[in-house]
Amino acid sequence: MRDWLDTVSGAWNGLITHRLRSSLTVLGVVIGVAAVIALMAVGQGAQNMIISNVQGLGSNLLFIRPGGFTQAGVRSGAGTAQSLTLEDAYAIAGEVPNVVGVAPYVSSFMQIVAGGQNTRSQVIGITPDYQTVLDLGTQQGDYISYEHFQAASKVAVIGPNIGVTLFGDSDPLGQNMRIGSITVRIIGVLEGKGESAMGSTDDAILIPLTAMQQTMAQSRTNRGDRIVSSITVGVTDPAYVSQVTEEVASLLRYRHQVAVGQDDDFIITSQQQLIDTISSSIGTMTLLLAAIAAISLLVGGIGVMNIMLVSVVERTREIGIRKALGARERDIWTQFLVEAAFLTLAGGVLGILLGWGGATLVARSGIIETAISLRIVVLAVSVSIGIGLFFGFYPAWNASRLDPVQALRAE
Repeated sequence: MRDWLDTVSGAWNGLITHRLRSSLTVLGVVIGVAAVIALMAVGQGAQNMIISNVQGLGSNLLFIRPGGFTQAGVRSGAGTAQSLTLEDAYAIAGEVPNVVGVAPYVSSFMQIVAGGQNTRSQVIGITPDYQTVLDLGTQQGDYISYEHFQAASKVAVIGPNIGVTLFGDSDPLGQNMRIGSITVRIIGVLEGKGESAMGSTDDAILIPLTAMQQTMAQSRTNRGDRIVSSITVGVTDPAYVSQVTEEVASLLRYRHQVAVGQDDDFIITSQQQLIDTISSSIGTMTLLLAAIAAISLLVGGIGVMNIMLVSVVERTREIGIRKALGARERDIWTQFLVEAAFLTLAGGVLGILLGWGGATLVARSGIIETAISLRIVVLAVSVSIGIGLFFGFYPAWNASRLDPVQALRAE
C-alpha cells in the first residue's frame, strides 16, 4: 500500500512540475469528452422527447398507410399506391372486433389566404372520429360534427399557431379563410398539443374530409371509392393490438383483392413498432455523431503519448537515480502509466462538466431537450482513463526499460 501511495504521489508531482504542458495536454481530452457528452445528451434528449410524444397518443393505435404497387415488374416505393379508401375505414369499423374508433384522413400542404396574410400549411380532411381517436380538444369554439361531414360543410378547426400566424391577437372564430379553391369559415381552435406520431396539429387546419375531397385532382378510385391518405385505428385495449392488426390486414387484402404471394398494397404500423423504429434511428445517429466526436479523443490520446515520451527523455537521469536506489522496472512503469491516467482522468472530468454545461445551455434555449444519464458519465470517465492507459503504455514501458548506467550518464 505504501509503495502504491508513493507511486501516485510521484506521478502527481511529475505532472504539477510542468503545469502548462500538462494543462495543454489535458485540453485535447477535455474537448473530445465534452463533444461526446454534448452530442449524446442531445441525441438522448431528442429520443426521449419524441418517444414521449408518441406514447402520449396511447399504446393502442394502429397506423395504416398506402404501400407500393408493382407495374411492369417494377415495385414502387411505400406510400405511392392510392390503395386506402373511406370505404376501407367503414369496413374496419364495422367488421373488425375490439376497435374503438377509426379515423381516415387526407393530408396535403396547401396555400392559405386569410386576414390579409398568405401562408402554406398542412390541411387535413377528417371525419369526426379523428378527434376521439387522437384525443384532440378545442380551446375555443366547436369541433367538426357528423352534420358538417355529411353536408361537406365549408368549416375549419385550426391549430393555435395558425390562428396567431393569420390573425395575430384577433379572435379567429367566425373568420373566413381560403384553402385552395374553397373558402371555409373557422368554427374552432384546437388545444396546443405539440409534436406527435401524427405530426403537429398546432400548425394544421382540419376540415371535413368530404369538403377536402373537393380540392383534390383525383378523389376517387376507378371503382368510385373515396381515396384517403391514411387510416388510424384505435384498439379497445393494447392487449388486442396484434390480433386487430392481423384481422385488419386480412380484411384489407380481401377488399383490395391481393392474391396469395403478392405484396400488400398497404402498411400497418403499431405504436410500439413506431417507438422501436424511432429509438433505433435516433440511437444510430447519436452513436455516429459520438463516434465522429471521439476522433478528437483519439487526437488527445496521441497528444498524451507524445508528451509522456518527451517527459521520459527529460527525466532520464531521474529514472537512472531511482533505479540505482532500488526502484524496480514495475515501479517506474506504474508511475508513468499513472501520470498518463491522471492526465486523461482530469480531462474526462473537465470534459463532462463542459459537455454538461453545453447541453444545459441548449436545453434552456428551447431548441431541443437534452438528457445526460449516469451511463453516459460513467462511459466518458471509463473511456478517458482507458485512453490514458492505452496511450501511456508505450512511454511507461520505454521508461521502465532504461538502463540505469546509461540513464545516469544522461545530461
